Amino acid sequence: MLAALGRSCARRRWPVLGVWLALTFAGLLFGGQVFDRMTVTDSLRPDAESQLADRRVSALDPSGPVVIAVVGGRDVYDPALVADVTAIAGEIRALDGVAEVSDLYGAPGGQIGSDNRSSLIRVTLEQGLPDSQRERVEDAVAVALHRIDAPSVLVGGEKLASRAFEDAALSGAALGESVALAVLLVLLVVILGGFVAGLVPLAAAVTTVSVTLLGLAFLPAVSPFTVNVVTLLGIGLAVDYALLMIARFREERAASSLPVTEQVAFTVASAGRTVLISGLAVAFTMTGLSVFAEPLLSSMALGGVIAALLAVLSALTLVPALIAVAHHRIPVPRAARPGLLARLTAYAQGRPRPVALTVSAGLLTLSLPFVFGVNLSNSDARALPASAESRQLHETVQRLFNDGPADPIVVVVDADPADAAVRDYLNSLNSLDAVVRVSPRFDLPTVIDVTASDSASTSSPADVVRAVRALDPPFPVLVGGPAAELVDQSDSVASRFPIALLIIVLSTTVLLFVLTGSLVIPLKALVMNALTLLASLGLLVVVFQWGVGDTLLGFDSWGGIDITTPVLLFVFIFGLSMDYEVFLLARIKEERSFSASGDQAVRAGIEKSGPVVTAAALCIGVVFCGFLLGDLTALKELGFAMAVALLLDVTVVRGLLLPAVMSVLGDWNWWAPRPLRRLHDRWFDRPVVRTPRPASATPAALP
Repeated sequence: MLAALGRSCARRRWPVLGVWLALTFAGLLFGGQVFDRMTVTDSLRPDAESQLADRRVSALDPSGPVVIAVVGGRDVYDPALVADVTAIAGEIRALDGVAEVSDLYGAPGGQIGSDNRSSLIRVTLEQGLPDSQRERVEDAVAVALHRIDAPSVLVGGEKLASRAFEDAALSGAALGESVALAVLLVLLVVILGGFVAGLVPLAAAVTTVSVTLLGLAFLPAVSPFTVNVVTLLGIGLAVDYALLMIARFREERAASSLPVTEQVAFTVASAGRTVLISGLAVAFTMTGLSVFAEPLLSSMALGGVIAALLAVLSALTLVPALIAVAHHRIPVPRAARPGLLARLTAYAQGRPRPVALTVSAGLLTLSLPFVFGVNLSNSDARALPASAESRQLHETVQRLFNDGPADPIVVVVDADPADAAVRDYLNSLNSLDAVVRVSPRFDLPTVIDVTASDSASTSSPADVVRAVRALDPPFPVLVGGPAAELVDQSDSVASRFPIALLIIVLSTTVLLFVLTGSLVIPLKALVMNALTLLASLGLLVVVFQWGVGDTLLGFDSWGGIDITTPVLLFVFIFGLSMDYEVFLLARIKEERSFSASGDQAVRAGIEKSGPVVTAAALCIGVVFCGFLLGDLTALKELGFAMAVALLLDVTVVRGLLLPAVMSVLGDWNWWAPRPLRRLHDRWFDRPVVRTPRPASATPAALP
């Protein structure tokens, strides 16, 4: 079937290219609407207790979003400053959409900073404004506040910070993509030995991303981080698959004098099966991400699945058509010396047990910072670049206006505040470890602020949240606040992680069984992928949480890792590691039918497919490194960890650990229960009819 598909795409190359070109232009024209409809997607599901508490407080005290300004650098009672602030506050009160303005000189609510030279202004907007109108009002308020004649005026707020995150994500992705694509084109031209040949994978990548954006345009709302995921996976997978197809075509061309249509057919029949299984593995892995109930993760999962499937479709149709058109411009290189993976394989097979033990121990050692010292938290304004006004405001407010621990735990009770049971509950709250203050709100007595100690020697705010929720008052209670949101998110991820893991394990096992007929190889692949993931997460903690090298990478460590980052890396690293595992195993399985021993098959398979894997990893590594050029710390975390994972995966894992473990296991690598073996031999083990090769022919490997 795949051979027929390749033959058809080669024969009808121009209609195929016409269809893809039309889809690409449609993606560029209409897919751009995604950027106009992007919204900041919640990272927590709406039925979480902290979300219910937040909505309950909003219902009791309906108020709109708040814009905050800190005016500093002058004596707060300077008559000229007082007159200026008072006049501008009056202008802001007159704006449509503004509900209230609090400053030091007018309505109550203004504050003086601890430096006695800064004051706080709070502008409350009307509740329920549409997003577009709210943003216009926020911008008008910010412009007015910046007109205050003071050495320092910082303006921000929760909604403005969210917009800053969105802008940083988009600008970082745009910068990273533009630089990465330019470097990628140069790299592909060098690897493939010609400009036209280098354009083929790049055309597949641009087409995949454009058409994926076209698909996302039909969704009601899209997160900016979903666009980042589409870019990351779309470019990476499309380039990987195109490189594999081109390498196999050059091998067929070097060994065959058949018409180009038949050469393309053989290429799709052989490499296309690998692409199909690899793409399905990545798509199923992204499906595992959708198991998590958080809207942000679900949005990313959908974008990732679409990107993976379109990368496969373009590799099986667009790339063969491009090869058929440009085959005269795709050079067949001379035989090259064994590549990096082949040399590492020879070393590992010479001493398999020591290599397997040493590499495994080394990867586990790298994972220790994550296993024993990770601090997972929700990103706040500190994750923005130091130059961002929202971050500067956040740090200034924390330094000058928050004397005690910030962000209390919010407890909402559904009972009469005068009830004796409520008083007993307040006493229970006050007696909890690490609670320093219990304060019912003056205007909302059913809302209680519980302040936890920020001392490192006491329980964390998350522990206090769990202790508050463990109390059993005789009336309904909701616990919210930032600490409760973190607890809800971590508990949600932990509770659904086994389901996501089960999906990934089952899909990986089934697909690798279809490819190899073995149940041992899928288990081995899962273990090696887990080692790569844990080692990458350990290095992530060292750099982004501990701050080792933060100046070099252009960020300021805030002492934690965003809680969604390990989840995303779990999916991405498993998916892309499986990508390269399939590349190597497909060729090893093919060579096994011609080799006298398992070690020979492994060595020959890695020698022939290793250059493709190395080139693909190098290309996608450029894409990941492009994310390091952005300003948003969360994107830097993702790009850094993925680049590290690729480096580890294509060197120590695929080059050393894989051949070493396969040498140790020997024939056990290919074990499966007899019924499953018969099932595989009957339905899946159908050798591809390949072009006959003379004994002297040498496969054309990528340099």
